[in-house]
Amino acid sequence: MTRKTVKRVAGVRKPEVRLPPLAVYEGPGLDPDGDYDGLEFTDLDLAGQDGAGARFLDCAVRGCALDETRLRSARFVDSVLEGVRGVGTDLAGAQLRDVEFGVARLGGTQLHGAVLERVWVRGGKIDYLNLRTAELRDVLFEGCVLSEPDFGGATLERVEFRDCVVTGADFGRAKLKDVDLRTAQRLDIVRGVDALAGAVISTGQLLDLASVFAAQLGVRVED
Repeated sequence: MTRKTVKRVAGVRKPEVRLPPLAVYEGPGLDPDGDYDGLEFTDLDLAGQDGAGARFLDCAVRGCALDETRLRSARFVDSVLEGVRGVGTDLAGAQLRDVEFGVARLGGTQLHGAVLERVWVRGGKIDYLNLRTAELRDVLFEGCVLSEPDFGGATLERVEFRDCVVTGADFGRAKLKDVDLRTAQRLDIVRGVDALAGAVISTGQLLDLASVFAAQLGVRVED
């Protein structure tokens, strides 16, 4: 008898951020193409400020307001963002490497065209997250609520949604490899089920998504 080979999904490599002693940031605000190294931003109102192209290395951003903050093409490396909140934060084209997001409350965040590598998003709630055409490698979403996230045209490799509530997700034209959706508490996909090759789901999730798969195939289900 031939033994069936079970292909295992590759696990996510979580970031290991070890911040050095940080200096408190006391500047007037963010600057385009600013260079921030070893700084702690705590409970600051950064709403509407322009930090496009800025570089954050070994930084902690805690409890800051990021409403309409412009961080397009910014770089976050070996950094922590904890308890940040805001609507319309613009991180389009940003690069995040070895970054931890903790208990964020964000809405309409723009991360389209961004590159996320070894990123851990834990807790919190993010509405209307735009990750269109983004590249995600070794990204763990854990214990968070993602409402209507848009992964359209994105590339996801070694991405896991652990204990998450994911509703209204769009995976249209996405490319997936080793994407683990099995432990999501709730999984609701409105578009792009045909792009799920490279993902693994549970039997229960398959049953929950049966009507979406049938609609994609043009199959009518009648009793």
